[in-house]
Amino acid sequence: MATIAPERARERPQSLAPDRYEQVLSAGAVLLLGCVLVALARGQAEWSRVPWVVWPHLLTIIVALALTPVMLLRQRGDGTHRALGTVWVVAMLATAALSFLIRESRHGQLGYIHILSAWVLIQVPMLWWQARTHQVARHRRSVRAMVTGALLVAGFFTFPFNRLLGHWLFG
Repeated sequence: MATIAPERARERPQSLAPDRYEQVLSAGAVLLLGCVLVALARGQAEWSRVPWVVWPHLLTIIVALALTPVMLLRQRGDGTHRALGTVWVVAMLATAALSFLIRESRHGQLGYIHILSAWVLIQVPMLWWQARTHQVARHRRSVRAMVTGALLVAGFFTFPFNRLLGHWLFG
């Protein structure tokens, strides 16, 4: 006699509490946010020369960076987490979408960073859907990967000396 496969059980991690890696990611987001804000303050004299599209891009990055430690370190799964998560998702999507309009450093051409932007535009809706469908373990892995790659690693590479924020921070 054939049996019907039970509906897939909802994934649950061992604990919803932040682990060491999420604490490190949170610290990295705070550090990167601090660097961005210091760079902006130091570059104030040159703000008028910055292309308009860079400003909303920076704003969405600041929102995502500021929300990251809040989301990773506070209680999860409640209404506040869902609301802040939605804001984080919108900020990440906007950051990635706006990046396609920023091409000054490549003389009008897309660069390698735009591959990451395309990946963000695909992955962020998926991690949002994972949360909405209570795939908690998958959602957690996806968020950790997105914060690691799209925020921290990509953010680190905005600070070489020939880039705007690097010039402002170190110049």
